[in-house]
Amino acid sequence: MKKPVPSCSLSPADAAFLYLERKEIPMHIASVCVFDGPIPFQDFVARINSKLHLVPRYRQIPVIPAWNLSLPTWEDDAHFDIRRHIFHAKLDPPGGEVELQALAGRILSQLLDRSKPLWDMHVVDGLEGGRGAIILRVHHALADGISGTELLKTMLDSTPDVIPSAAGPRFRARRRKAVDHSLVENIFGTVNNALGSLFTLEAGLLDMAKHFLGGKNQSDVKGLVEVLPEFAASVERLPFNKPCTGQRKFCWTEFSMADVQTVRESVGGTVNDVFLAVLVRALVGYVKLHGQSAVNRLVRIVCPVSLRQNGQNGALGNQISFLPVALPMDARGPIRTLQAVATRTEKMKRSGAAGLVGLAAQWIAAAPPPLQALFWYSIPNLILPVPLFNLICTNVVGSPTPLYAIGRRMLAAYPQVPTGYDLGVGCAVHSYDGRLCVGLIADAHAAPDVERLRDFLVLSFRELQRSVEQKKARKASGTARVSEALEQEPTEPVQPDSPASGVAGTPMESSPSPVAAHAKEAA
Repeated sequence: MKKPVPSCSLSPADAAFLYLERKEIPMHIASVCVFDGPIPFQDFVARINSKLHLVPRYRQIPVIPAWNLSLPTWEDDAHFDIRRHIFHAKLDPPGGEVELQALAGRILSQLLDRSKPLWDMHVVDGLEGGRGAIILRVHHALADGISGTELLKTMLDSTPDVIPSAAGPRFRARRRKAVDHSLVENIFGTVNNALGSLFTLEAGLLDMAKHFLGGKNQSDVKGLVEVLPEFAASVERLPFNKPCTGQRKFCWTEFSMADVQTVRESVGGTVNDVFLAVLVRALVGYVKLHGQSAVNRLVRIVCPVSLRQNGQNGALGNQISFLPVALPMDARGPIRTLQAVATRTEKMKRSGAAGLVGLAAQWIAAAPPPLQALFWYSIPNLILPVPLFNLICTNVVGSPTPLYAIGRRMLAAYPQVPTGYDLGVGCAVHSYDGRLCVGLIADAHAAPDVERLRDFLVLSFRELQRSVEQKKARKASGTARVSEALEQEPTEPVQPDSPASGVAGTPMESSPSPVAAHAKEAA
């Protein structure tokens, strides 16, 4: 008789995403990928099937033990069938972005079926302009943003050459490990895991103490002290900070990476700082649209931070911490907003704030698995008087070169980050082939007009570009000091001329749809 192969336990972070999930909080990451032509369905299925041996986790399901006495494990799916994971869909006419975004919203509203491996793909036909699309979902317990991007690169091809799909190694599910352990054995394993987590926590505390007490880091500690009062201030709910229902809307836009880099080089900061500044200005317009004020107001945003070392990008699971930033909504003009963002994010990064959040996660991981499960199961049931933060914004570096599916070039990949609880909107950014692709996921009840926020993003970036160009012109002519130019910046974000009631992705008539623009380029 063949001996059972030891199963692979989920990490405490991976398991947390399983415990947190319910219909109001689907816990998958996703991407809507648009291609320059229709994707042959059967050929695509065969191509993915030939690559599955490269990602064994795609044939495994999470198994939660009785009473949560230990962490869940990944076990081979004895009934794996790729036809239960890749589906064929067709858009209703006219097949524009409105219809594609509506389909994506319906798919992203659904929970992944835990009786089979936690991923699926929808190959979409019927897009106008003869294009194609793939909507990919992967559960957050299986991958974080970095490993999710690596999965996408594995599933697609780096060249347009259509190579016949050779059959991969035959899959034979490993027999599941016996689960009839005694209660004493389970308790022993639980204590052993808890002790291991405690040692990890102790090491983390020592490293953090060295960081804060080291003389060369005193300026970093001072920077943290300077921004702490902003975190101590009460967080006000934005219009979309409401309990979520589970029904989702999804929309997107994109920016030229070259344009983003031009702004960054002129003003300073990182690519992520530039986008956060644009997001803050967009939120100012959105809250004003809903009758709220931005004066003396902070928006608290949580940015996931990768903890992966070099060479670990392809490793599955979650290796992330979170960097919280409190950003002012009433800075005078877009350039000063960017400068305020860059200053605060730099102070938070240098102070080791993400490490502090990581220590909190390690503290939870040090608890026995039953208590971990109880903690994460309970979190969604707690609605606080004020939210701990307003939204999550994640930025993942993608492929700088084009990817292909059966010879079809991927034009854009719009990412989705899970949201829920009382966070009615989530924002994800993904760099790809010279573009910065932005996806906004929203609860349909908390933010039914999320397209307006998308419109404000487009207008806010144009506003920032215009201010940078004016700054350069004044500096070149010598007719005004840079500080004087900053004083002349507009303090209010530009307002859209009309609601986003037309084609999604076209905030103004003069701005063509990003995907339509790709189709024109391809033609």
